[in-house]
Amino acid sequence: MSGVEPGTPEPGPDLSVHGMIARVLNLLLHPHEAWDAIDAESSTIEGLYRGWVLPLAAIPAVCRAVGLLSFRGFEIFGVRYQPSFIGTIGDAVATYALTLVSVYLLALVIDQFALQFGGERSRTQAFKVAAYSGTAAWVAGIFMLLPTAGGLFALLGALYSLYLLYLGLPKLMRSSPAFTLNYFALTLVSAILMAVVIGAVTSCATSFGGPIHIY
Repeated sequence: MSGVEPGTPEPGPDLSVHGMIARVLNLLLHPHEAWDAIDAESSTIEGLYRGWVLPLAAIPAVCRAVGLLSFRGFEIFGVRYQPSFIGTIGDAVATYALTLVSVYLLALVIDQFALQFGGERSRTQAFKVAAYSGTAAWVAGIFMLLPTAGGLFALLGALYSLYLLYLGLPKLMRSSPAFTLNYFALTLVSAILMAVVIGAVTSCATSFGGPIHIY
């Protein structure tokens, strides 16, 4: 679970609260510069998991659970959906756990196919791409505190994460610019498949612990 970083790496990222906030803002507002800094940093997969993925990936799961419990479900097209308390907690736990797994699986895909697109294999660099590109979607998860209206903002965050992924792939994996779109498309398909699996599992978790009230 380590990779050989190209060039002479700079010190690792500042993953204190202040450092994380600065990195989030930089990724959202100045993504090109942020990826340049990330590329030069000396990081480990374990360190990124503990300092970046674990706290940020918890935001959507926790906020969605709090929103559903606070507003007693949500309403779409006049139909109200209210899962049970245990189902809501089960959904949050399953979503969080599967997100942590999917980040590493996505990094494996990015690393595995780097050579096919003119890039350089590096498990650590691939994990950087997977971990940092999810930032926008995870931060936007705070809007899930509003179960109905927040879904739109969460979707916008997910779309921006795809943009971050598109920018980060060629920069960190050294892939050929001519193959960036193909590399991105393959990674996107893999991410969608993982999202489908997560959705299927969390649906089962939501129905656990009692009936879902729809009225």
